[in-house]
Amino acid sequence: MLKKLLVVLTSMIFLFTACGEKAETKKVKEELVIAQDGEAKSLDIHQGNDGFSLRANRLIYSRLVESDENMQIRPGLADSWEQIDDKTMQFHLRKGVKFHNGYDFTAEDVKFSFERMMNSPRIAFVLPPIEKIEIVDDYTVNLVTKTPFGPLLAHLSHPALGIVSKKLLTENPEALKETPIGTGSYKFKEWVYGDRIVLEKNEDFYDKNEKGLKYIVFKNVIEASNRAIGLETGEIDIAIAISSVDEENIKNNPKLQLLTKPSISYSYIGMNVQKSPLNDVRVRKAINYAIDKQAIVDVILNGNGKVATSPIAPGVFGFTDKTKNYEYNVEKAKELMKEAGYENGFTTSILVFSGEANTQTAEIVQAYLREIGIDLKVEIVETSAYWDITEKGRHDLFLGSWGVVTGDADYGLYAMYHSSAKGGAGNRDFYENKKVDELLDKAKIEINPETRKELYEEIQILIVDDAPDVMLYNRNLSVGAQKYIKGLGVHPVTLHNFATVYVEE
Repeated sequence: MLKKLLVVLTSMIFLFTACGEKAETKKVKEELVIAQDGEAKSLDIHQGNDGFSLRANRLIYSRLVESDENMQIRPGLADSWEQIDDKTMQFHLRKGVKFHNGYDFTAEDVKFSFERMMNSPRIAFVLPPIEKIEIVDDYTVNLVTKTPFGPLLAHLSHPALGIVSKKLLTENPEALKETPIGTGSYKFKEWVYGDRIVLEKNEDFYDKNEKGLKYIVFKNVIEASNRAIGLETGEIDIAIAISSVDEENIKNNPKLQLLTKPSISYSYIGMNVQKSPLNDVRVRKAINYAIDKQAIVDVILNGNGKVATSPIAPGVFGFTDKTKNYEYNVEKAKELMKEAGYENGFTTSILVFSGEANTQTAEIVQAYLREIGIDLKVEIVETSAYWDITEKGRHDLFLGSWGVVTGDADYGLYAMYHSSAKGGAGNRDFYENKKVDELLDKAKIEINPETRKELYEEIQILIVDDAPDVMLYNRNLSVGAQKYIKGLGVHPVTLHNFATVYVEE
């Protein structure tokens, strides 16, 4: 009997020991690997307004207020605010917040940051019309605008309007180029240019996701097919910009999930209107008539989107259904080309950054324009070169996309079409219409929502008639992820907050 008891006890000890060893050897996932189709331009929050930069900068830095995936305003570095008068908003700041290097966050940093933003040609246009920032005390500031400004909080939630350390940048004005430092949910760890950006969880963040992963890695994976393969092999946790051809495979893979949402982004072909012959509206309209946009939606998006009818998408405040796209009409296009003096066509080029969908779109457009005598050269460049060339106006046509990050027409139209925003600020068409400028300026200071809608409707009608763009589509967003990924809310302009993500096996 005693011998049997010893055998049983020995077996149980072995079982518990084995289970303990198994528990000890089980790996805890620490890295969240995200594949995106391009390279960040800058991790200095006030120098990068492209989507690739903003995704990382959204995590490194914090703003006075934040917006979630449903475009709802949430507290950020300000935990409350109140309207003092029609031009003054008072913000009450969180106490005890520190920058990643240990420096304290105070009202001085807010004032310094907004003054720095105002001097940045890349993001100054995003700002409300600020008159001044008044420091009431260490944790209270008044933001005073030159005029009443309806979408104030929406603009302040833009990811590029992050708060930086006055002390750090006073000591070294170039500090953020070397080591980006903010107060955000993740800290900068390394940037291997052309390959990856690595961020590390900020354990002292005021709104920390306790289940969030220790590291977030943004990987540059240009080709959509390679992002899909990475998901299938498990090398990638989340893939942004899933191609239509890969969506069904992801849906049907039991280990994966496809998250979708209508976008409030606008995809288009921009035309540099300061260059001949694109400075002739008849040529621009001819190009519009020559391209079958629905065919592009069917081929490139597999029907997963809609032909754009306005320079802003449905879902953006101020969108109107009174405008429509140019129909596909080759004969009309040829008539306009002849009327403009280009019956025999001309040679021009379209700039795109690398990626299967971009290249394929350009080639489809190339074939359509050949039908009206336009010899379109396709120029494929790296992301950084694309931004540089279009900012300086050295392009003819370009394939572009604009996400209305604030959800308001002011950001969607002012940055894209106001003459003061030419180049890096957003107006890469180099478009100018004095009436459009006048109406945009008027809408910016109008606080009555219905009056604003009327103004934006008139603006959209004028822009569509000037045809600085070929309005392509508003797509549905698709994000591919491993089944174990939880907590990811799809943002309508792809600026997803990955700090909310956690793993659940």
